[in-house]
Amino acid sequence: MKIASMMKETILGENSSDTKEKNFITIGPPVDEDEGSLEEITSFAGVDKKHAVGAEFINELFDTDFDADLDYAKLRRKIDTWLLPVLCVTYMLQFLDKLSLNYASAYNLKEDLHLKGNEYGDIAAIFNAGYMVGTIPGNWLIQRVPVAKFTGCTLLVWSILLVAHIGARNYSDMMALRFLLGIMEATISPSNMMMCGMFYNKQEQPFRMCTFLSMNGIATMVGALLSYGLGHCTNSSLAPWKLIFLVIGLINFAWALIFLYLAPDSPTNARFLSHEEKLKVINRVSKNQMGIKDTKFKFSQALEAQKDLNCWILALIGLGCGVINGGTSNFISSLIKGFGFSGLNATVLQLPTGAIEFVCVFTAGMLAITSKKNIRTILLFMLCTPTLAGLIGIHLIPLEHKWALVGCCWLLYIIGGPIIMCWILINATVAGSSKITTVKISWFLCYTAGNICGSKIMYPDEAPKYISGMKGLISSYAGIMFLSIVYYVMMYYRNKTRDMKYGKLTPEDVKEGVINGFKDLTDFENAYFRYSY
Repeated sequence: MKIASMMKETILGENSSDTKEKNFITIGPPVDEDEGSLEEITSFAGVDKKHAVGAEFINELFDTDFDADLDYAKLRRKIDTWLLPVLCVTYMLQFLDKLSLNYASAYNLKEDLHLKGNEYGDIAAIFNAGYMVGTIPGNWLIQRVPVAKFTGCTLLVWSILLVAHIGARNYSDMMALRFLLGIMEATISPSNMMMCGMFYNKQEQPFRMCTFLSMNGIATMVGALLSYGLGHCTNSSLAPWKLIFLVIGLINFAWALIFLYLAPDSPTNARFLSHEEKLKVINRVSKNQMGIKDTKFKFSQALEAQKDLNCWILALIGLGCGVINGGTSNFISSLIKGFGFSGLNATVLQLPTGAIEFVCVFTAGMLAITSKKNIRTILLFMLCTPTLAGLIGIHLIPLEHKWALVGCCWLLYIIGGPIIMCWILINATVAGSSKITTVKISWFLCYTAGNICGSKIMYPDEAPKYISGMKGLISSYAGIMFLSIVYYVMMYYRNKTRDMKYGKLTPEDVKEGVINGFKDLTDFENAYFRYSY
């Protein structure tokens, strides 16, 4: 079948109950003559209903006309009301956990554990080593098993490990606990990404993903206030740094139970949706041409991911993000203390950091969802500029201008913006469940490796300016910005080449692409696929 004219899909705008026409622009593969063949697909025979989540609805899906339905905005609000808070709270708590070591370091943790030299940096790095170890089996499992149930159980174990930190007596105890904690936490971000991808289409995902990642900023503010308050508990039988781990751990334990009750594994078993609403969600999300989820791991797709330049550019950007995050999230208290502030003040001065991150990341999500054009990669580039300016400021401003230095520190946590834009690009530019899993594994492996490097380049003898560390973070941002330009050009070229070879998409082509999605074809194999970048 020849792909003819640009397909327009009538969908409801995010902020209106009126219908609006939006270009259904997706994303496209390389253009070898033997790839993406446009064979006629006249049946669903190739759909593996045993492994393709939602495939049991496929016949009913194509027998029902949803195009005239003007009420999807109401259903989307229902999903937002139920699912989005679950994702937001989960992500806020997992980032609060990551910051717990940073906050504890302001209250004699190093002295009580008798840490010497760069041992604190080792403790910060071992968490990411555990994260790296847990990345491959964790991502494989969330594809294979019910994602919400698995994630809820992981949250329970993670919370118990966090509480166990109060029993740490020395460097070795803390190293073991942080390593195990990293293993447990490795699946939280990928599971959030997967759950978001199963309930929202490509146009809706950026705002939702930016919303739950902007909770990093809320976590920073909540953590700063919490640790500031606990820092005054000097008469307790537990040291303030132990109280931080205890309280955050108990909060996580309670939330894990709530998560297990509330979180759905997919639209097909979401108890807050009626049968008709499940059909509507599956119909809408299936137009991503990625199906909903396929539980069978295909090694051919994993190999394809490793041959795809898309995977490696995103992974290298993840490496840069990791270096920056590893340096800032574990050492911002040490930075501010080094500028001449007490431990208590260094904690409370991190409040604006969270507010700035929340505003910037949330705004990026709003821009991504309101624009009909491909601006995700442009937003990735732009979100790098404020923090790059802050790092240069810390490197160049003299120590006597301590408030200017603190102001530069307030910009550092905007690293959440580039991170979430990478996740959005993975969900929008990769098709095939096993290929997406492999790309996520590659990204998180590089990201955690970067976190280890970032925590190790902040040498104690260079405090408070950490000159080598600042140079490393600045170089990482420059690399991310360069790679984002390369990525934009590559995605533009792929789409243009596909349109030249096959023509632009028609509504019938999109239907065939939906079936290809349920057949779990990759973006290389599905000629109807276009890249949203």
